Amino acid sequence: MRTAERNTKTRLSGTASPEPPGVTVADPSTAARLTALLAAFRPGDDALGVSELARRTGLPKTSVHRLSRHLVDHGLLERDGSALRLGLKLFEIGQLAVRQRGLVDTARPLLADLREATHNTVHLAVLEGTEVVYLDVLRGPDAPRLPSRIGGRFPAHATGVGKAILAFSPEDFVDTVIGAGLPRVSRRTITSPALLRRQLAKVADEGTAYEREESSIGTVCVASPIVDADGHAVAAISVAGWVNRMRTERLAPAVRTAALALSRTLR
Repeated sequence: MRTAERNTKTRLSGTASPEPPGVTVADPSTAARLTALLAAFRPGDDALGVSELARRTGLPKTSVHRLSRHLVDHGLLERDGSALRLGLKLFEIGQLAVRQRGLVDTARPLLADLREATHNTVHLAVLEGTEVVYLDVLRGPDAPRLPSRIGGRFPAHATGVGKAILAFSPEDFVDTVIGAGLPRVSRRTITSPALLRRQLAKVADEGTAYEREESSIGTVCVASPIVDADGHAVAAISVAGWVNRMRTERLAPAVRTAALALSRTLR
């Protein structure tokens, strides 16, 4: 009802409300059209009808009907009678983004201290599926050029941060990751499920994970998990450098201490 009243007022006044940038669809791809539908909602909108969504996006009503069904099925939109409102799944995704942004901001001073002390590259990463996603990368002046980048992904089993997180994850989740396969990234990547499980058990005991030329020949890293109040890993940090220069065991206490400090801060 509120949407209808606003539309009526717009027609009577002859002044259309300004369109937010990037809403109408020039790109015909499905992803672009789905994004346009979600971006059509503005602050103050409750529920929008198909006709209004079609007007705001420039999509045919038939396309709005079809695409909205897909978004409803995945919880990104919800039905309100014949109208549509943003779904709770979007709220959950937004909260995750906020938490990760907060994690980066909280971790940055400690990561900067580690880089300053070691002159090596420092990572902050989370696990998504079978891969780690790098939230922050501070490159060290004496470190090799690594394939890691902010927003980049890498197979979890081939990284120190990935092994640190897996070692403090539920057993059934570890089973799922191993069951999906352990692809070889370098000639030293661990591809044996039994060997990986033994390493993860040791990481769980010591609180420190090591990666020795498993993601890139000539490089090593030491990592520790950031854990929640239940002891489950939510992220991990690592220091990476040259295999012939960096003494991982010597740096392990500093990495572990930084991870413990972050764990306490985030609880």
